[in-house]
Amino acid sequence: MRISARYGLGIIVLSLGVLSFAARADVTVFAAASLKEALDAQARAFERDSGQRIVAVYGASHALARQIDAGAPADIFIAADVESMDYLADRRLVDSRVVLLHNRLVLIAPAGSTAELSIAPGFPLASALRNDRLAMGNPDSVPAGKYAKRALQSLGVWESVANRVARTENVRAALALVARGEAPLGIVYATDALAERRVRVLGTFPADSHAPIVYPAAVVSGSKSPRARAFLDFLASAAARRTWERYGFTLDG
Repeated sequence: MRISARYGLGIIVLSLGVLSFAARADVTVFAAASLKEALDAQARAFERDSGQRIVAVYGASHALARQIDAGAPADIFIAADVESMDYLADRRLVDSRVVLLHNRLVLIAPAGSTAELSIAPGFPLASALRNDRLAMGNPDSVPAGKYAKRALQSLGVWESVANRVARTENVRAALALVARGEAPLGIVYATDALAERRVRVLGTFPADSHAPIVYPAAVVSGSKSPRARAFLDFLASAAARRTWERYGFTLDG
């Protein structure tokens, strides 16, 4: 398999190894951590059909955006929120911007948990945690955490759990805490829950409880790859739709 991936739990520090992989790629993609399995599959399909080499670097959207701003060698950026893409757009560092994907937000528990909760205004989330913590992305910086905080505020339960949040550096770290049984509950994207057999979904947050979860994608302005736009077009194509949907994403909201 020719696709190479790098996944970080915090701000990506680009090592010489990652730079070396990027230098040998035809297209280097910096992408939100929640895209890993689906984007890996898309990259394999594109590589098979085009003969081009795709390298993917995964992490928290805000951290990746700042790495690109600092000169990291990315050809395409795919964020899990509008704000991270706007950060680069305001600096004129991205072109050909599109809304690529949509997602949903879910409440999860370890697969063996007996917890049952119905997500509704005022639902007893704090009681369900008992003396433990709620795993979610840092609501000050991680897109999934921001969406989760907004949803809990909308439902009137944020204040009851605000001091009991295990703040992680990206959504996959929150998923891992629940999967390992280190947190009894967590809030992640629906696609994350599908990717991890060790968790189960207790409920889906109402779509109107938070801003729409969209994944904007764009070509990085400084890209020297002649294939970057072709790969971005492929990701938005009908040919890629079935793969996105298999991993729980939608293209139409």
